[in-house]
Amino acid sequence: MAINKKHVFSLLIILVIAVSALSIASAYTGTGFTHNIPSTKYSDMSASEILSKYSDTECHVEESAVCTQVVDGDTIYLDNGEKIRFVGVNTPERGVEGYITSKNFVQKLCLGKEVGIDIDDSKHSDKYGRTLGVVIVDGKNVNEMLLKEGLAEVMYIPPSEFYPYNWANSATHIPDSYNTYTHTSDSSSSSGSSGNYIGNSNTGKFHEASCKWGQKISEHNKVIFNDRNTAISQGYKPCKVCNP
Repeated sequence: MAINKKHVFSLLIILVIAVSALSIASAYTGTGFTHNIPSTKYSDMSASEILSKYSDTECHVEESAVCTQVVDGDTIYLDNGEKIRFVGVNTPERGVEGYITSKNFVQKLCLGKEVGIDIDDSKHSDKYGRTLGVVIVDGKNVNEMLLKEGLAEVMYIPPSEFYPYNWANSATHIPDSYNTYTHTSDSSSSSGSSGNYIGNSNTGKFHEASCKWGQKISEHNKVIFNDRNTAISQGYKPCKVCNP
């Protein structure tokens, strides 16, 4: 039977529809993390109102630029050409429940504004060429805020300068696949001990006892180490100011 152009065109249309349906069915969902926080939760809140809920971070701004685009809740573009991947966190992918809320949250805080970046010194970029770092707005750690608001889950992939478990709270989702990475202090390094180094359980960094940043750590977050090796073995990173 001869096949005319009309039949060929019809077959091509059917093929395109079939491929499209297959693509939708197998759409990328990342880790599968979702949340059901409504997109309207932050609608009536200003960026300053959100930021006022959080304390200043001890992360250090290593570069700053204006955020020109928010891809999703954990990826932004800067006007210097860099694409920043929020280190230590993972938000819902496009098309997944929670995607819009997480993205809108980051847009409200970052889009069109100058943001600071504390680049991950242990791993500067990911396999996609995105710079890994903590995004800082008005002195506040946005990565931490995403976790504490329940808008992101912990994604700790060592090596990393940052330990996102220290940013978590009861609202934070911690995947079972990452629970093998524990971060606890033994009795010899409790906050009641005396020692030569002061760790901050919130930032995962440690300082000389005389360091001005170490002296600013709240008692709730303070961890004392008797030697440098103990601090490093427990995952703490040296302060970039005092270089302990």
